[in-house]
Amino acid sequence: MADKGSDPVALWQKMIGEMEKGFNAFASQAMSSPEFSKAMNQAGGATAGAQKQFGEFMEKYLLGMNLPSRAQMIGMAERLQNIENQLNEIKAMLQQMNAGNSPPGYAGAPRPPRTKRPPSAQPASGEQK
Repeated sequence: MADKGSDPVALWQKMIGEMEKGFNAFASQAMSSPEFSKAMNQAGGATAGAQKQFGEFMEKYLLGMNLPSRAQMIGMAERLQNIENQLNEIKAMLQQMNAGNSPPGYAGAPRPPRTKRPPSAQPASGEQK
């Protein structure tokens, strides 16, 4: 095995380590300057403006193609979720009613009394009530 002074892998690792230290020092110094933060803010603002313009362009394009935009799809999904929640509540109430447990504050419609008798239940003597 070669000694540390002539080992190519050890030399390579040492060189990469020194380059990393130098780059980190340079980046830290550059990022701490007010010019760097100003340039980054401007770049971020330009990117945000371009993204907004692209979104408006896409919305107009989709409108021209008679297709819904992302915002419209999100609105429809929210409305659909509300409808599904209401249907689930109605379903739960119907299941409670079918089980005989009416929800609080709900009194079922009173049933009329059964006064008619089927023909087979009439007395044999011919008397009727």
